[in-house]
Amino acid sequence: MKASTVAKNYLLLTILVLSMVLGSCVGWCFPEFSSNIAFLGTIFIRMMFCIVVPMVFASIAGAVANAANLARSGKIMWVTVVTFVITGAVAAIIYFALVLIFPPVTSAWQEIAHEEIGNHATMTQMIVNFFTVEDFVGLLTRRAMLPLIVFSMLFGFAVNISGAAGEPIRKLLESLTAVMLKFVGIVTYYAPIAFFAIFADLVATYGPQVSENYARALILYYPVCFIYIFTAFPVMAWIGAGSEGVREMFRHITKPAVVSLGTCSSIATIPTNMEAAAETGISRDVSEIVLPLGATMHMDGSCFSCVLKIAFVMGVLGKPLTLSELPMIVLVAVFSAVGMSGVPGGGYIGEYIICALFFPNHMELAFPILVTIGNLVDPPATMINAAGDYVVSFIVSRFVDGKDWLKRARVTRA
Repeated sequence: MKASTVAKNYLLLTILVLSMVLGSCVGWCFPEFSSNIAFLGTIFIRMMFCIVVPMVFASIAGAVANAANLARSGKIMWVTVVTFVITGAVAAIIYFALVLIFPPVTSAWQEIAHEEIGNHATMTQMIVNFFTVEDFVGLLTRRAMLPLIVFSMLFGFAVNISGAAGEPIRKLLESLTAVMLKFVGIVTYYAPIAFFAIFADLVATYGPQVSENYARALILYYPVCFIYIFTAFPVMAWIGAGSEGVREMFRHITKPAVVSLGTCSSIATIPTNMEAAAETGISRDVSEIVLPLGATMHMDGSCFSCVLKIAFVMGVLGKPLTLSELPMIVLVAVFSAVGMSGVPGGGYIGEYIICALFFPNHMELAFPILVTIGNLVDPPATMINAAGDYVVSFIVSRFVDGKDWLKRARVTRA
């Protein structure tokens, strides 16, 4: 991998981090000035809020409308998806236990009254609110992300089964998705200025506690990702192919892990994963479904970061994290990782979902914090996500080709 390629992939992340650091320094030295430029960050946040509804609708509906191009059937598909959901849920539960013991924010930046936090709805209310709003107009707001996603999926499915009659709508959705992605790209050019202003204002308002808490969050995140590789990955390989599978996995996983760190992209790691799978002896039909699908759906590292983000903002707002939060947090983490990662702009959509469900009254404070954490933890999260796709193919091979698939593959290669 060329050094120029690595530098290009990390350019925006580097600029954003430098903007946050510079903004923090300005906020510390010139608090009054920093409070006066806070509006520059508000502009960015509101622009992103305006983009999110049409982007979610177009991208998800378009993806479902064109789902006929994907191999989404048969035993390989079901085993793959179930494995993704299970590993994502386990990852979320593990990280929930960690942040419960070692909270990323130990003292609140902003105290909020109990009535602002609100009480949890009943289970039936949560189900109703999860899938629906009162009328169509209710979908046209960032606070109704999950109902909008459900509506978009159903709309895309309707277009898909409409055949020739749905072709103009399918093309329209593709075009609208492309336009909205360009729109996001245009707004992203403004992000460094916005993050400079946001962090200057945060430090001016809340002091050095901001940088201390972000540092604590990174300390809680980075080591866990590397520990996960040497604990969870061997377990998954053992389930898929026994002790020989563990040895085989460690022989081939280094290259996908390095490529994913260098590119910061699960999609870009697909060719390397394919090569590793072929060298391992994984059936071609298994790798051709599991690895591309995993690049958009298998996101254990993203499940970690989702839990971290929620726990971080709860700490910022002085809201204690309790076991009663576990089911909802795990559900959102898995849904965001498995259901949203393949959607263009899915990362930002995940932030909106978290804000809408957990922090509806504090979205302008929560959103930039969530995006910042997402950027800071993206490299190791991508490594877990992408390298894990290769490991999941062991489990799928076990259930599709039988428990002795690796031995047979070695005989064939010999």
